Amino acid sequence: MINARDVTRLKNALPFWVSLGMIPLALLGAGLGGWWVALLPMYGWVLFAILDALNGLTFENADPATPEAGLFWYRLITLIWFPIEFAVIYGMIWYVGRADHLGTVETLVLFFGVGVISGTVGINYAHELMHQRSRLERWLADLLLALVLYSHFRSEHLRVHHLWVGTPRDPVTARYNEGFHRFFPRVLRQCPASAWRAEAMMLARRKRAVWHRSNPFWRYAGLQAAALGLAFWVGGWTGVGLFAFQAFVAIWQLELVNYVEHYGLTRQYLGNGRYEHVKPRHSWNAAHKASNWLLINLQRHSDHHFKPDRRFPLLQHHPEDEAPQLPRGYPVMTVLAMIPPLWRRRMNPRVRAWRRRFYPEITDWHAYNRGLNPVSR
Repeated sequence: MINARDVTRLKNALPFWVSLGMIPLALLGAGLGGWWVALLPMYGWVLFAILDALNGLTFENADPATPEAGLFWYRLITLIWFPIEFAVIYGMIWYVGRADHLGTVETLVLFFGVGVISGTVGINYAHELMHQRSRLERWLADLLLALVLYSHFRSEHLRVHHLWVGTPRDPVTARYNEGFHRFFPRVLRQCPASAWRAEAMMLARRKRAVWHRSNPFWRYAGLQAAALGLAFWVGGWTGVGLFAFQAFVAIWQLELVNYVEHYGLTRQYLGNGRYEHVKPRHSWNAAHKASNWLLINLQRHSDHHFKPDRRFPLLQHHPEDEAPQLPRGYPVMTVLAMIPPLWRRRMNPRVRAWRRRFYPEITDWHAYNRGLNPVSR
């Protein structure tokens, strides 16, 4: 029986279930065609940009000592998401092959929307799940990543990004003045190799060969092959193409977010291959209420790097004197990132202000970033 305390917890958790609003929109687009197929992308970007403007910012912090039992209704949405996304992706592949009212453009826009589901929500939930200790949650993360053909993200994120964020050794830390259209192909090229090297080093420390069965890349390959095989079984080569298209859209969204989260931010080099510890100042944050509902507090990114295993409802807001703040939430900032001149105009002054605030002793950043500037140790 649900008691009054559970009802309160459920009420507080429900805003983080807004991702479910995408499912009826996907069904409407598939069933009605025409302009209805555009509703899903508009939900993810336009609606939540508007809701952010209307709802403003939130600086409230939950008690980080809240026990697991008090987080059930928050966790549940991440636990049930895989079967929902699985049904949407493969159900859509099956349906469009039999839907005479959907033309080529409508089908592509519809599957762009499916990519919004698997990227904005699916990869984000996989990110939450992969950081947990539960074997079930980590398996769900692997399954979600297989649905977007980006399984190596788990290894790259846990074994590379969290260790080397804000340094040249992290591929997904966007460099100052690096436009997204240069950043994106670079990370697509560098991240799989980086993830493979990280796992190979882990295996070597355990005195195991890189081909040992414990290498997670075997699991990644098997799950992705199964995902593609099922797409072919359901929809033939057209189904494989649509599956790959939604996966690309999802990956593009993930890397847009990665680009925004750490653009231009660097950790201080201490010499001998060492860098300062990761601090809240090394991630951009957004306190916009509505987009944090949709993205389960991903925009509280400084605290995530500060405490990587902290569950999303317990992530803390850090004020501007501790961590840099974005002027808008991710729905707006990711669109801005697609237009490099506008992005630089908005963000480069903020990066320079961040440098003056946190590292006033570094006077020549161009030289410093090339490893030439002596810095007080």
